[in-house]
Amino acid sequence: MMVIRPIQASDYGSLHDIAVESGIGFTSLPVNETLLRNKIAGSEASFAQDVDAPGDQSYLFVMEDSETGKVVGTSGIQASVGLDDAFYHYHLSKVAHASRELDIYNLVDILTLCNDYTGVTEICTLFLREQARKGNNGRFLSKFRFLFLKEHASRFAETVIAEMRGVSDEHGNSPFWQWLEEHFFSMDFPTADYLTGIGQKVFIAELMPKYPIYVNLLSKEAQAVIGKVHDKTRPALQLLESEGFRNRGYVDIFDAGPTVEADLQHIRTARISRKLAAAVGDPEGAKLHMVINTKLQGFRAVVTPLLVSKDEQRAIISQAALTALQIDEGDQVRFASLLLKG
Repeated sequence: MMVIRPIQASDYGSLHDIAVESGIGFTSLPVNETLLRNKIAGSEASFAQDVDAPGDQSYLFVMEDSETGKVVGTSGIQASVGLDDAFYHYHLSKVAHASRELDIYNLVDILTLCNDYTGVTEICTLFLREQARKGNNGRFLSKFRFLFLKEHASRFAETVIAEMRGVSDEHGNSPFWQWLEEHFFSMDFPTADYLTGIGQKVFIAELMPKYPIYVNLLSKEAQAVIGKVHDKTRPALQLLESEGFRNRGYVDIFDAGPTVEADLQHIRTARISRKLAAAVGDPEGAKLHMVINTKLQGFRAVVTPLLVSKDEQRAIISQAALTALQIDEGDQVRFASLLLKG
């Protein structure tokens, strides 16, 4: 059984391996021991904090195979972005160039550097190792966060965003960044990506174009990837879109990958989730559900068959699931169907 739990200090080796495997373009997991250990320590502190409003808390989870004890993936939530470091995006919009005398009217796309998402919650650091990419593992590793957000809503902002990895080749070269590099940065994409990942963002403000960029002045290759995702990211984007996330014109400043957003109250899994007392029974043949306990430091999540009792007062799950969630009968669980239809 796959169990999702908060990361802990003993998971450093697994997190390092995941950071290496994730490769260039996965900014939130730089291959840097100090920073990775700081991420773990920061997450442990966030889970231990007693807060009633979003701040600089960062919650990092791991997916563990309960049979082997091996960590096979990570998933994270940043309670509020841009509070300590500037959180940059480009916003894609249009300006009109018109002349009544000449009867000419042209709409032109522009990219404007902004910090519009400061203070929102970000779901991030989603990575599933290659050997675990089967069944419903990827879906579970992404979607359980919506149950966690709903259960602990006071810790998070109303708006939730996700930055999607943009287009780059197998060597980490981004067509969008190549244009910026040539004209403004004189720094390759892997270096810029790494510096951002380790928190050194001053160079962005120092070197990034200060004025809006006219899209039609970019190379054709750069124009073609604005708002597009990496091939390996497409399933993750489709999953978020099925939950109600939409792109409002914001893209990453390095690879131009889209950022999608949704209000927590409108995220489908969070909205339809229910909270009932757990009871042990035989739910064989029941639909698969994501089930979480209502704890913070002792948080656990599993995928298991679940039946709602006829009186709709209890969530019936197996003893194995109850044990994996580290709860007793009668304790509250929050749950939602893993495979939503319609």
